[in-house]
Order: sequence, then structure tokens, then C-alpha cells
Amino acid sequence: MSEEVYTVEQFAERLKLHPKTVLRFIREGRVRAVKVGRSWRILRSELEAFGGFQPSANAAGVRVTAIVDVPDIPPDRAQRLASFLTSARMGAETPPRPMSLDVAHDPALRHVKVVIVGAPDDVATLLRVLNFWLSQGP
Repeated sequence: MSEEVYTVEQFAERLKLHPKTVLRFIREGRVRAVKVGRSWRILRSELEAFGGFQPSANAAGVRVTAIVDVPDIPPDRAQRLASFLTSARMGAETPPRPMSLDVAHDPALRHVKVVIVGAPDDVATLLRVLNFWLSQGP
């Protein structure tokens, strides 16, 4: 079962906010979102939690940050990695709790940095997915 995903504009419209306010909330960590290319995607569960429609799935509020540096990744493979991780995050196998996922590629050094912020078990699951993807080779 897939969870509905909103753009910043859709999220703002549903909560009667300005899109720039939503972007500021994302930067401040008040709204958790996943960056896809140049835009952000926000899960329905985050809309419900932020709007007060239901209690947050991570009631304890514990969040962890994982930073993974992957060397020797060409630009096309870096793009595939970003798409794969985003899909894995939005897929049915992961809990619907909010998570921040950023993938940055430095083409000059051929390095990718993956930054994941979320509930400990969600981050651990995504790290296992990343490890699987890296083990598959080019």
C-alpha cells in the first residue's frame, strides 16, 4: 500500500499556508520532506501530523541523522541512486513516518553524500537499502 505524496504547493493549499512558509518549515525541520530533484515531496502522514489530524507516528520524537559518503560514483549512477532511495522511502516496505532524505553529487570528485534524518528504525532500514544498492555494483 502506497502513501499519498504532496508537493509543497499542495501541502500549503490543504493547510491554508503560503508555499514559502512550508519551505521555511522544511528548512527548520518542522515539516519533514524528501527532496526529489529540485522540488520537495511530503507524505500524507506528515500532513496529518502537522495539521493535527492524528498524533505523530514517532511519539517519542527521537530522530537520528546518518551521513554516508560514497566515492567514485559517475553522475548517471548518482541520479539512479537518488531515485532508488526516494522510491524505497516512499514504497510500501517503509513505515509512513516523516523522513528527510538528501542526495548530493560532486561531479568533480565523483562522490555522493546521502543525508538521512528520521526515526532510528526508519533510518536503519534505508541504510540497509542503500547497502543493498551499493553491493549490486554498476
